[in-house]
Amino acid sequence: MDLLNTLVDKGLRRESPTREEALAVLATSDDDLLDVVAAAGKVRRHWFGRRVKLNYLVNLKSGLCPEDCSYCSQRLGSKAEILKYTWLKPDQATAAARAGVAGGAKRVCLVASGRGPTDRDVDRVSDTIKAIKEQDGSVEVCACLGLLSDGQAERLREAGADAYNHNLNTSEATYGDITTTHTYADRVDTVRKAHAAGLSACSGLIAGMGESDEDLVDVVFSLRELDPDSVPVNFLIPMEGTPLAKEWHLTPQRCLRILAMTRFVCPDVEVRIAGGREVHLRTMQPLALNLANSIFLGDYLTSEGQAGHADLEMIADAGFEVEGADRVTLPEHRAPVGDGGCGSHAGGAAGGGCGSHADGAAEGGCGSHAGGGVCAPAPAARTEEARTDLVAVRRRGAGTDLAPNA
Repeated sequence: MDLLNTLVDKGLRRESPTREEALAVLATSDDDLLDVVAAAGKVRRHWFGRRVKLNYLVNLKSGLCPEDCSYCSQRLGSKAEILKYTWLKPDQATAAARAGVAGGAKRVCLVASGRGPTDRDVDRVSDTIKAIKEQDGSVEVCACLGLLSDGQAERLREAGADAYNHNLNTSEATYGDITTTHTYADRVDTVRKAHAAGLSACSGLIAGMGESDEDLVDVVFSLRELDPDSVPVNFLIPMEGTPLAKEWHLTPQRCLRILAMTRFVCPDVEVRIAGGREVHLRTMQPLALNLANSIFLGDYLTSEGQAGHADLEMIADAGFEVEGADRVTLPEHRAPVGDGGCGSHAGGAAGGGCGSHADGAAEGGCGSHAGGGVCAPAPAARTEEARTDLVAVRRRGAGTDLAPNA
């Protein structure tokens, strides 16, 4: 296809596709899907080889969020039967982080529910960051705490944080349809604060809430303009007890097209498959590794993920390799050599981020499924039967007496 040849050429030059070209990727047929994956895979391999970065979530504070994000199991008024607990102590968080690192994770994402941290919360998280760094100085730490006030990003950076996650979640035009307690502009402001403080910015989206192709293209182009080092792509996990519990719009094929479009628009950044991959990609997860160069290992914030050992087997069986702590994630033009292993065009901070449950997201990782997604005025017809049997509320790991699934 001439379209795909054009997109590969642009991706190798770090040139943006047009909106029409991005929309055309989402409109391709199932007959052309493998060609789309192969084309986007050329761009992925050019910038990231066959490396897969593993990230591990530590949910520092779960549930009881005052925000009303429709997709989130931790939202105000949620009836989802999730774990609810206040702040983990630094030793508890460090123990959870240790389990993820032992499983191969290069980055630990520290996530907390809520609108945003108080100064006391920043002190708490700073203590946890320092404890994790003392345990293993090679581990990247990403914080995901919601909306930041002036000076808070700098304090997290001083404590040793490498990155900050805050998802845009959806297009600006439809943001008010999913959240009313804060604005799209609030989110953009927090990403910019992270950038300005020298933190590696991580910001992504969630698909599967009835959005249009135009909405998806809008948010991905907005992300390109913000220029984060990492873009987590979350797929909505419709959690019982939330307003979007019945929203099942995704097929494995649509998920692959969304990932391919994101790769073409953001060719040289870390694209992460975040929450919902097990539910929506299912047996096609290995194929998605040709598009994304990063995943979460094990469980998410409020839902269980694929077993950690199964993730590692999947990566190896698909012909990829786990990225080690000695490798810089981002290409050299974005990550000067010697920046600590993650890289950031924004001044040596870490690269690759998390999603952001704290944005109001519910799952998938610091930015997980819950990270966002789009809610169009007229949802599309369902394209598959709901697979509620694949959704398991998290009952293990941090905040429980059970060992984490890593």
